[in-house]
Amino acid sequence: MFHKEGYKIITISSILTVVLFLLVDNLISIDWLAKLLQLALIVFLIIILQFFRNPKRNVILNDQVVTAPVDGKVVVIEEVYEPEYFKDKRKQVSIFMSPINVHVTRYPLSGIVKYSKYHPGKYLVAWHPKSSTDNERTTVVVENNIFGEVLYRQIAGALAKRIVNYAKSDAVVVQGADAGFIKFGSRVDIYLPLDAKIEVELNQKVKANEVIIAKI
Repeated sequence: MFHKEGYKIITISSILTVVLFLLVDNLISIDWLAKLLQLALIVFLIIILQFFRNPKRNVILNDQVVTAPVDGKVVVIEEVYEPEYFKDKRKQVSIFMSPINVHVTRYPLSGIVKYSKYHPGKYLVAWHPKSSTDNERTTVVVENNIFGEVLYRQIAGALAKRIVNYAKSDAVVVQGADAGFIKFGSRVDIYLPLDAKIEVELNQKVKANEVIIAKI
């Protein structure tokens, strides 16, 4: 199953692969070189398909937990000042996604979208400390009955050139539902209340909606 954000790219890549495959077959007379180029084309298409995959996840709705919004590795767990929305201290958990991770963003908790804003910006590597404030990004705040307001931020990386965000202000959203997509390497930051109990560790690999990030 593939994400809808990849349909256009997958179609173009598939057509291009077939055309180039046939051209190589007809124009390259050196057998080993033709086979090598055709193999490279097949690998290229597999990488594109791999990137836009959208696996189904079994989500058990639970207002008392915040689940991982994306697949990836936990790279930051710290108390920080959040300057855009809360303007106070929060617990931050950041998840880095490599190009081989699933790049679908899913709502980490159910509730009402209180804030959703896109920010144009730079394309620093996603693990750079300033990527949270300088890179292209979107900020979404979901208000939940148990947690109150929780902010998550989609951040473009050095390769990512487009962030897709489906969250609209005042919309009622459900934990685990499709919230957007980030193309290529990227990162998601989550800002939690100070009394939230963090359930993950640094360098831990997480899967969206299958791993609990925090409890209250």
